[in-house]
Amino acid sequence: MDAIVGFVQHNVAYAPFIVFGLLMLAGLSLPISEDLLIIVSALLAVKHPDMVVSLFLGVYLGAYLSDLESYWVGRILGRRLWKVKFFAKLISEKSVQSIGAYYERYGTFTLLLGRFIPFGVRNALFLSAGLSRMHFGKFALTDWAACTMTNVALFSLTYFYGEGVFEYVRQGNFIIFGVFSLVVGGFFLLRKRCSPV
Repeated sequence: MDAIVGFVQHNVAYAPFIVFGLLMLAGLSLPISEDLLIIVSALLAVKHPDMVVSLFLGVYLGAYLSDLESYWVGRILGRRLWKVKFFAKLISEKSVQSIGAYYERYGTFTLLLGRFIPFGVRNALFLSAGLSRMHFGKFALTDWAACTMTNVALFSLTYFYGEGVFEYVRQGNFIIFGVFSLVVGGFFLLRKRCSPV
């Protein structure tokens, strides 16, 4: 990612297009950090105020359209996804099935919360939505709301408060992931204890 960030910073005039393209590659499950690209775009916007709108649009549209891309990869390829070595190496069938189980149980809540969790969870979630043939309109609308919240918040915070925001975001993602795991674990434990034997 350091090389990618350096490349974006040295090609500021084309940064919105580069960031957009990188995020579209991320939609194919390549290990490219969306959060880092949002932060880099916001920091570049501070140095180049005339590019605030184009940098934000590049990162926002790239983030949202790459989510839709992941959905359609899952929907079109279905279970054949793991016959393609490229995808089989990048994301395991087991992780998609696990996330798919959460999705089936909690629906759009999982999609909304999952948008805030990095580590490849996002793409696995979007692939799962496509694999389970979630209604595209429902997926697109829910993801649009979550994507708008995360992009506007992270871009704005970085723009006004600087790169120190990244550490807080990273810690915040760990906290959200931890709380989500505890809630889901508690739910299953409670359900198991309350279910008739």
